[in-house]
Amino acid sequence: MTIRPGIAYVGVNDHDLDLFEAQYAVPHGMSYNSYVITDEKVAVLDSVEARFGDAWLENIARVLGNRQPDYLIVQHMEPDHSANIRLFMERYPQAVVVASAKALSMMKGFYGEGYEGRSLTVKEGDTLLLGSRTLRFIAAPMVHWPEVMMTYDEKEGVVFSADAFGKFGALDCPEPWEDEARRYYFGIVGKYGAQVQGVLRKLSALTVTAIAPLHGPVLTDGLARALELYGIWSAYAPENDGVTIAYASVYGHTREAADLLAERLTAQGLSVRLFDLARCDWAEAVAQAFASRRLVLAATTYNADVFPCMRAFIAHLTSRGYKGRTVALMENGSWAPQAAKVMQTLLEGSKDIALLTPAVRITSALDDGSRAQLEQLAQAIANS
Repeated sequence: MTIRPGIAYVGVNDHDLDLFEAQYAVPHGMSYNSYVITDEKVAVLDSVEARFGDAWLENIARVLGNRQPDYLIVQHMEPDHSANIRLFMERYPQAVVVASAKALSMMKGFYGEGYEGRSLTVKEGDTLLLGSRTLRFIAAPMVHWPEVMMTYDEKEGVVFSADAFGKFGALDCPEPWEDEARRYYFGIVGKYGAQVQGVLRKLSALTVTAIAPLHGPVLTDGLARALELYGIWSAYAPENDGVTIAYASVYGHTREAADLLAERLTAQGLSVRLFDLARCDWAEAVAQAFASRRLVLAATTYNADVFPCMRAFIAHLTSRGYKGRTVALMENGSWAPQAAKVMQTLLEGSKDIALLTPAVRITSALDDGSRAQLEQLAQAIANS
């Protein structure tokens, strides 16, 4: 697949994977992207996951024919992108590895080889001349590992963006970019908003015609929207004025309260997303919590604490920098309700949270009193 004149795609699709990074559901698989730039010299950008080494080398050979690559540019050292470095270097003994100093150090840690004498260390602003085109390197530490760099093809205006701007899903399962890119961003990159903002400032000074990530499609027509969303996401700003309701229910009574609140909010014209944390894709619930300006957490008391999946959900939020939102709480407890207190304490790890008080308290099941509290909460959320 040709990306631009002289730039070809040589990655692979993975339909055997069920959980990316052992935690993110990928029902449409995953792509591991790699690219070849051909000029007077040839550069290959990144490897693929270990199981696909032979297929990757076949893709490279199909593009190059009898030509030999001069460089392997390693932008990111996670094994889904670096596992076949050794295979490549054995196949092409004249090739040189191009990477940041940190990446070369990690290479030795992962694979026992730093390729001394066959490596070129690059840093922010360094360039690599291939002939008619120049590659410029952009340091992107902690987007989302410390060794990451991006590569800018000055001739074509293509940014090879490592894991940034990626999405879940194989390339032979076409789907809209936005939803899976959001789930991917907040799952994988979300903690590092400040670092993403720094990279966005660097990109704003360049003429960018395409972004080629290590997962997901090359962005061209949707480029402006992708950059806009990355600006919103990395600033931890909400995308919409809606409400995400996340609940943890054992016997259905807390779920009933969450459903009723969603009904009341929808009747007031608010967009509502409802998630059963015991059964839903938690990464999608996290992504939607970041997308919405308002969040409701509803949970059962459990072992004088809060139900485990709610505790885990709040930890996912706070560890990714959740802040600047309006949050409401609903708790259930048959004899000693504690869930609201625990949830509020867990949220202390988030900044600028406007907490709507008091929390709705359900004693086992909804009754006239808790229904009245719920109606008041629905009005408070609508007015917030």
